[in-house]
Amino acid sequence: MKIEKSGSKPTRRGPSEWFTGDVWVDEIAPPDAPARVHVLQVLHIIAGLGRVQKSGEPTVDVHPGDTVWIPPDERHWHGAAPGHSMVHLAVQRATDDGTEVTWYEQVAPADYAPELAKAADPARSG
Repeated sequence: MKIEKSGSKPTRRGPSEWFTGDVWVDEIAPPDAPARVHVLQVLHIIAGLGRVQKSGEPTVDVHPGDTVWIPPDERHWHGAAPGHSMVHLAVQRATDDGTEVTWYEQVAPADYAPELAKAADPARSG
């Protein structure tokens, strides 16, 4: 067993292959930087206000204490809601070849914050 004490590792930026915008690897998700579309199995919200979206479905806000169970191979993204931060615990199981997460495309602004995209584009305001 190995225990890494809080603060024992420096905070660093998350790789651009994983996130849209600047995200800190110590799982403090700042506003406007959702993870890219990917596959994992469980997401538990610890603090802040987040968003999650299954590919092709509406975005859903998630709150502290919420747990999102994601079936294997279900593409989704999650991140802090606009103007908020979010702290979460993500759990995934490695595949037989050792792959833990498969990362896909960046999240489209209209998916991350449809209300902001609609306000910025008068043609979409209906």
